[in-house]
Amino acid sequence: MKDAADLLFFSTLARQPSLAAAAQQLGVTPPAVSRRLAALEARLGVRLLNRTTRRVSLTAEGERYLEEGERILRDIDALERSLAASRAVPSGLLRINATFGFGRRHLAPAVSEFARRWPEVEVVLHLTDRPLDLESHGMDLAIRFGPPPDTHVHARRVARNRRLLCAAPSYVAAFGAPDTPQALRAHRCIVIRENDDAFNTWVLSDGTREVKVKVAGPLGTNHGEIAVDWALDGHGILLRSEWDIAPHLRDGQLLRLLEPWAGTAADIHAIWPPHHQLSARVRAFVDFLADRFADFRPGADESVTGR
Repeated sequence: MKDAADLLFFSTLARQPSLAAAAQQLGVTPPAVSRRLAALEARLGVRLLNRTTRRVSLTAEGERYLEEGERILRDIDALERSLAASRAVPSGLLRINATFGFGRRHLAPAVSEFARRWPEVEVVLHLTDRPLDLESHGMDLAIRFGPPPDTHVHARRVARNRRLLCAAPSYVAAFGAPDTPQALRAHRCIVIRENDDAFNTWVLSDGTREVKVKVAGPLGTNHGEIAVDWALDGHGILLRSEWDIAPHLRDGQLLRLLEPWAGTAADIHAIWPPHHQLSARVRAFVDFLADRFADFRPGADESVTGR
């Protein structure tokens, strides 16, 4: 803290035309300014100011101390503002983007509870089939599956998630179950056309190996809930988020196939724009989601969830 006080003292001093003017700005006497400057220079072991009876000027060391010192002071100020924001009562408009399925089934109930807890926050939940560019659409926050889309965005994982292979018992009874990922090529698969991903190429991993399998089937859609309905009707094998199919795995309407093989990482993240100030309302909602989903187990037991 003493170093920070010295930085602030020197920043004020260097911006004044004379020691007398600096003393007036600081509310002390000119001799007090001279003594403090001499003590600072003695501590640092360098001369910071060239001074005459009328004017002062920075030495090369003084210019460096001023430039880097003011950068440190700005960082301290930003840190204190951030901490103050975290203590503030959440209020104002919070705009959230998420996908239709997860947004309707899991996020909407969470928003309902959050609104009761923080009535001063006005939440607008905007659901889309494709992720929105947050800054161009004026969004404060988004919920995304899988790794954050950009290393420059701020992100926090709020829940673990996997993509699992599954099918209805009626399908398995009629067509059998694949015993290797490559065997999926001979099966009827339900494909989902999401974003710009290759909709009929499934990337699977058993924890040590990764394979790509090109699949095909009689049905395809861009809507995950429709795909789940088709799987329940026995039309084929589906690769889908555990959060969407866990209830059906629990009650036996769907069977998990090819365990331990699963799809690529699908952890759920809250993301916000890189230059966005983390306001109290954004922080409160992200903390709320992490707490709410921490105790939420998509599956009923270890055999379903792997936890």
